[in-house]
Amino acid sequence: MTIDIQAIEQVLATAMQARQRGDAAGERRILDEALKQYRADPRLHNARGMRALADQDFGQAQASFAAAAAADPKEPALWLNLATACRAAGDDEGERRSLQSALDIDRRHFIALLRIAELHERLGEEAEAAQRWSNIVQMASAMNERPPRVEEALQHGRAFLERHNGAIADAVDRELGAELAAMGAGARRFTACVDNSLGRRRIYQNECAGLFYPFLPADEFFDRSHFPWFAEIEARTEAIRGEALALLANGNEAIRPYVRQDPGTPENKWSTLDNSLNWSACFLWEYGEKNESICALCPETAAALDAIPQNRVPGKAPSAFFSILKPGAHIPPHTGVTNTRAIVHLPLVVPSDCAFRVGGETREWRVGEAFAFDDTIEHEAWNRSAEPRVVLIFDVWNPYLSPAEQDLLARFFDITSRDR
Repeated sequence: MTIDIQAIEQVLATAMQARQRGDAAGERRILDEALKQYRADPRLHNARGMRALADQDFGQAQASFAAAAAADPKEPALWLNLATACRAAGDDEGERRSLQSALDIDRRHFIALLRIAELHERLGEEAEAAQRWSNIVQMASAMNERPPRVEEALQHGRAFLERHNGAIADAVDRELGAELAAMGAGARRFTACVDNSLGRRRIYQNECAGLFYPFLPADEFFDRSHFPWFAEIEARTEAIRGEALALLANGNEAIRPYVRQDPGTPENKWSTLDNSLNWSACFLWEYGEKNESICALCPETAAALDAIPQNRVPGKAPSAFFSILKPGAHIPPHTGVTNTRAIVHLPLVVPSDCAFRVGGETREWRVGEAFAFDDTIEHEAWNRSAEPRVVLIFDVWNPYLSPAEQDLLARFFDITSRDR
């Protein structure tokens, strides 16, 4: 039968007028009569389903929307209407099938994703609900402007995921806590994996401003086992600390701002520290050159540095300096030059409320406890106390480099530094 588009549109308009007058019986009669003649028209079935929903005749609503979807199976809105009728009728599986049909047409249909997330949550299907709510949160977060319904879904999704992930974390602590405690520092990578999976932390990658050495692990803080000589330099902490404090007390002219930008440098994250003693340094070694006068004033520190396996690269490494961070100072998030090195901190003066973040892990300095990190992973530091913080900082080879690779790198740096 040829469908008379104009006649159907006239029927729909007349039925809508009846609805607006509050004439539900008239609206039903108009649509039912039209459906006798145009049984394959999805718009008429959809309108009849809407009337049935308003009448709370959910069986009729399901039948009408099912007929509409069968007549136009590529229209997701019809499947969503059928899902609404199924939900009202308490037909969970019918709702699930209808929503899946809408998603089979458009995998990123926001309302279909939202409705199926709500269904999974309502039925206690936690894992499936978490996956769907993750999709909702990701999509809603990317929208520049969010209607109230979308904003409400975003907030609900975040709250659900927070509860869900908290329950998983509790289960991990309950079922794996003893093993993780026994592993000590060895559990660090697993813990980071779990926290990333639960959305509690980010995994940061290397960002090198200079030379990037591929295939090295992007480890935020290196394990102490890579540096068996840590105990030796830690044993000299008091002597090194005394020499640093003597330099500060005497106001040595070698203490200078750590950040010194070239004139004309545009405003950037370093501008507040540019030529400021809020973050200052006194170098014992700088780009492979020894500061003889400072080393003479700090013989214990110089001897401690000479005793460790430094990365000797003329014109580039090592560097070693006392880093002084004044009260209230903040070193903004940044990344270093090359992942071929590890940066070592030996804390000397650490007031309360000072901390250091590398990637997703934040640590407090502890006097006399050295640690090493990859400075090509985003890091920052702050001193929120009322006293200066003092740390001895120096670089060594990345512990994942073999001695042969270290030698080749030193020779490569030499080749690249020559005039041609």
